[in-house]
Order: sequence, then structure tokens, then C-alpha cells
Amino acid sequence: RKHWPVERQPSQADQGHRQLHEDRAQHEPGVLSPELDAALRQHARRRLLGRGEQLYAFGSVPDALFCVEEGVLRLSVTSPEGRESVLSMVTQDQWFGEASLFSGEPRGNDAMAIVASAVLIVPAAAVHQLVDHRPDFLLQFLAMMGRRYPMIRSRMDETGMRRLPARLAREGLQAHVRELAAAGPHHPVTLRFSQEEMSQMLGASRQSINRLLKQWERGGAIEVAYRSLTVLDPEALRLLTERDEG
Repeated sequence: RKHWPVERQPSQADQGHRQLHEDRAQHEPGVLSPELDAALRQHARRRLLGRGEQLYAFGSVPDALFCVEEGVLRLSVTSPEGRESVLSMVTQDQWFGEASLFSGEPRGNDAMAIVASAVLIVPAAAVHQLVDHRPDFLLQFLAMMGRRYPMIRSRMDETGMRRLPARLAREGLQAHVRELAAAGPHHPVTLRFSQEEMSQMLGASRQSINRLLKQWERGGAIEVAYRSLTVLDPEALRLLTERDEG
């Protein structure tokens, strides 16, 4: 007797995971829909980077799109005087490098691993072929660039205009809001958090970051653990962003 295969129906867990990924794609820069993400990964090769190793340099040819599979990469620019400004930190499952790839202009920043990392590399030709056949994929890239640009501009403005406490509180608050948007309202919110990565992002010493976190922990705003941070009082962080402006 012949048994016809039965198509597997998505489980509740599958549907929940997919919905979480789609919600992240609406709020986080560098996150694409599950369908486009999977299509890109089919064309990717994997490259391992050691801590401090460069993925690409300012002015290099935009011949690929990238995704952090594991680790953290820093995107930055350096002034003629040698001062480095951090544009953003790219974390797990985030895509980057799309702006130069679509404009054809040389890379406008350096990309470097700040911890040992694994990066997926998709050739430009494969990306262009995908968007040529799926205009909705192209729209996703445009939306991603639209989300990324204001965040980069805001970060560069704040580096010169705000003191470290306000900038650190703002990073924690923004991560808290993203987590709520992606996972739904729950309290308290625990974030993946590395003091080393945050010091690189904000251009401050790790000791300065640690001192502020301990101070806020004593005040009841947060709880610090190994590579994580729990937001206990988001309103306290909000007040810190306003109090330390100047």
C-alpha cells in the first residue's frame, strides 16, 4: 500500500520564530526577512576573522554583501588627523555593506572584527541577480538603508555633543526598546551586553563603562551579569539621557 508524503505544517514554535525574525526586520538595521535572508545565505561563503582583523578598508571595491554569523564588527571612519569615529557595531545575523554595493561607489568606511568573528560573504553578482528577479527584495534593502542612516548620523552627532553617561544610557535604552518591539512587552528586559564592545562603540575606556554601570546598578536602574544587562527601570535610563546632555 502506497503512502503519500504528508506536507509538514509549521509548528507554533516555527511560526513564533518566523514572526520574531520578521518583527526584527522591521526595527533593527541589518535584519532582513527570513525569505531574503535564506536566499542570500545560499550564495554565501564563510570567512573567519581574528580579533582586530580587517574585513575591508575605506576605498575598497564594493564586491560583496556581508552578514555577521558570529561575533561583532566595528564600522568606522578615520579623519586625516587620525581620529577614529565609530559609525556602528554590527552584531549577529545583521547584514551590512549594501549601500556601496548598490551605488557602486568605493567603501566609505573600514570594517574590523573587535572579537573573533565569522562573516558570511555574498558576491555582488548574486545579490544583484536576486533583486533583479524580486523587486520586493530590493525594497527591503532600501528600507534597511533608511533605518541605518539616521542611527549612524545620530551616533556621530552624539559623540561630540553628549557626555559618556548620556550616550551609554541611550544605547541601553534603544536596545531595550528594540527588544520590546521584537519579543513583545515583558519586564524586566535582559540584553546581550559586552562592556568591551560598548567601550569600542562609544570611544571610551572599559573602566569608565564599568564604573557607570556599577553606579546605575546600585541605584536600581539595571542589573549587570556576565555579557548581559537587565533593564530594571527604563525610566531611570531615560532620565539619564536627558540629565547628562551638554
